[in-house]
Amino acid sequence: MLSITLRQLEYAVAVVRAESVTLAAERLHVSQPALSVALGQLEAQLGKALFLRRPGGPMLATGFGRGFLERAEAVLAEVARLTETADEAAPVTLACFEDLAPLILAPLMALARQVSPAIRVTPLVAGFEALADHLARGRADLAITYDLGLSAEVERQEIARLGPHAILAASHPLAARDRLTLADLAGEPLILADQGLSVGHMRALFTRAGLVPQIAHRAASLELMRSFAANGLGVGISYTRPAPGLSYDGQPLATRPLAGAGPGEPILLARRRGNPLGQSAERLAALIAGARLPLQ
Repeated sequence: MLSITLRQLEYAVAVVRAESVTLAAERLHVSQPALSVALGQLEAQLGKALFLRRPGGPMLATGFGRGFLERAEAVLAEVARLTETADEAAPVTLACFEDLAPLILAPLMALARQVSPAIRVTPLVAGFEALADHLARGRADLAITYDLGLSAEVERQEIARLGPHAILAASHPLAARDRLTLADLAGEPLILADQGLSVGHMRALFTRAGLVPQIAHRAASLELMRSFAANGLGVGISYTRPAPGLSYDGQPLATRPLAGAGPGEPILLARRRGNPLGQSAERLAALIAGARLPLQ
């Protein structure tokens, strides 16, 4: 089996273009002996001469050499196109935390298509643990998420910050207030997201304030939390805030910010350290960092 290298092809094509080993070596910035050795090895593997060698004369291709070197030139051109466009053609896998995805994923994909149609985005929606695993294993190029469950290997860029808010039925007595506190909710049946990291984080908010939360329900999704709250089953707490008004089942909702609950949580654009991104992924990262996300 032949073991021809691209370097050997490059040298041979350079010689036929220059009609000189010396001139070809100068153009390639290699030594003449190194080029001559590579050329001899190539001809030995092919079993045929590529060039007519005459003392003091130009290096002209043999009849066999002309056909071979034309094909070699085409191969080198194709390799050049491959290396130039590999980053451009590669799809970008954008992971998004499942509560944020319905709010921002489609708008970002539409913006990317409008601003840079060459970027092909493959969306990946996941919870905290799965999303962190996708980043760690290189299955996601970029991720938009809260800073929960991410390892030290993840590079973080804050792109927004949200404070917590309460989700209530429009008829709930607390909905009459413009702003609530954790103390206002301590005696209420609470509805939290059914994710260990999220539940632990919400519990910590109350613990730091010296309060004990009364958790009545753990909802499998943000929309289920909103539906529970709208139907009077308790008060939900979330950082992600869809456009207020109605729950998924059409019941009226009220959302109220929670005062005194800390500086809020950053929403991050995350990537794994040591996982170099292609040009399309870098452009998408810059676009996301500069976008106005529909989060409030």
